[in-house]
Amino acid sequence: MHKETMIEKKVTYVLELDKRVIIIENVPARVCLETGEKFFSPETVEKIQETVWSKKKPSRLVETPVFNFQA
Repeated sequence: MHKETMIEKKVTYVLELDKRVIIIENVPARVCLETGEKFFSPETVEKIQETVWSKKKPSRLVETPVFNFQA
């Protein structure tokens, strides 16, 4: 018998666009319990794109440190 490994969960979606980091919180996703991989519905992807390209004011701003990886 195959065990269901996907759960519905709210996640944080992070992307980099034009050297800016954009964070979208509370995004609905199906998350694999085994791998942590996140799957988004087409409607959710459209809403993410709409949010990223809109010129509306964000809910809040965060400051984050940036490090350069050096081997």
